[in-house]
Amino acid sequence: MARKKRQTSNSAPPERSLSNRLIMLISAGTAALYFFSNPKFQTYYDYTFRVAENLLHGSVGFAEKPPAWLNEFVPVDGYWYSVFPFGAVVSMLPFAALKPIGMITQMPSAVIAALCSGASCLFMLLIARHYAVTRDRAILMTVGILFGTWTWTNLTFGGAWQLALGFALVGELGATYFTLVNKRPLIAGVFFAFAFGNRTEILLTAPIFLYWLWNKAEPASDGELQKPDRNGGLKQNGFSYALIDVRASALFCAAPFILGVSTLIYNFVRFGSIADFGYARIPGVLNEPWYDHGIFSVYYIPRQIWEMLFKLWEWRPSFPLPMPNPFSSSVLLSSPFLLFAFRPGARDMATKYLCWIAVLAICIPLWMHGNSGGWQFGYRYAIAILPFIFVIMLENAPKKITALEWAAYAFSFIVNAYATWLFHWSDHLKP
Repeated sequence: MARKKRQTSNSAPPERSLSNRLIMLISAGTAALYFFSNPKFQTYYDYTFRVAENLLHGSVGFAEKPPAWLNEFVPVDGYWYSVFPFGAVVSMLPFAALKPIGMITQMPSAVIAALCSGASCLFMLLIARHYAVTRDRAILMTVGILFGTWTWTNLTFGGAWQLALGFALVGELGATYFTLVNKRPLIAGVFFAFAFGNRTEILLTAPIFLYWLWNKAEPASDGELQKPDRNGGLKQNGFSYALIDVRASALFCAAPFILGVSTLIYNFVRFGSIADFGYARIPGVLNEPWYDHGIFSVYYIPRQIWEMLFKLWEWRPSFPLPMPNPFSSSVLLSSPFLLFAFRPGARDMATKYLCWIAVLAICIPLWMHGNSGGWQFGYRYAIAILPFIFVIMLENAPKKITALEWAAYAFSFIVNAYATWLFHWSDHLKP
């Protein structure tokens, strides 16, 4: 008897499927909530917007010293240059182009945060529909990532650093959709370039996206979770070895290659070296106490793991409720539903294992960085692992949403709404 295949979005029963209209409504609602989440978006931290606007006028550097609060501009040979990577600047070009024609007067942080959240929601719902999970689960898991994690509070700060993470999130999810679900190698490559152009460590996950492009295996049937056999190997159900597709690989790599070469040229123009990204040039940065072993070092790994996963909240005498440390706190404490990623089994064990490899590939460089991310809720850099955690939880999700899941998600929504209020609407936490 032929093995039953998992139902895809084209074959899912109507009562369980997500319609295109519903997906668009939820995505639009998400964008609207992000737009109104912060009454004072940090439009003044507009590094990449300024550089993009300057680039449209044919210049990379600034002849005049930028304002004092933009301390990540560095002086070189009489000019001032941003240390943000070229991809982050390119992401801002469409918005910077609106200023000369009078449509905007400053970086539209609220609009960009809304667009990033709406696009991320769209891709997550499309990916969930491919897995043919119930409609309730698809919606719960998607809004869980966007409103039950540190993404909500941090993206709605609206500074250049946070918006770069928002762009990276969209890029990763777009690359996931166009490799794992709807194989479009050229489009997938554009999204992947969008992702690593804003967060360089994402480049390490390129082999995983290529594998998903090459893999022609049919996924396991709906709700059918496979487990490792007693020898630690994979059952054959839902798994096949990928054959290298040269044409698909070339199409996928085209945009990342162009962006990579452009970034190296950009580095050379700024700092006279293709390998110099300029971060160590920020005045005084190497004198900061958390960089006692340089910008990157394996010595930082234990401390950063603690700050990301285990650092508890604090009590303050002037406030009756616990408050997160505004420089880092445990993401598991504020988003306990993420622990469901550790459930055993998967519809396709290869996909699950590759996603865990991607999580580690991103986390290790983050943990080697001396600074956990500055003023933030949770651990903002870890936004980059959420697309892979989302796929892992889709892979190992049971058919029915359990009471424990409902409780974990509800707790996560409450905690992250509380954090968003603390950082954006109250005066209890200030930089």
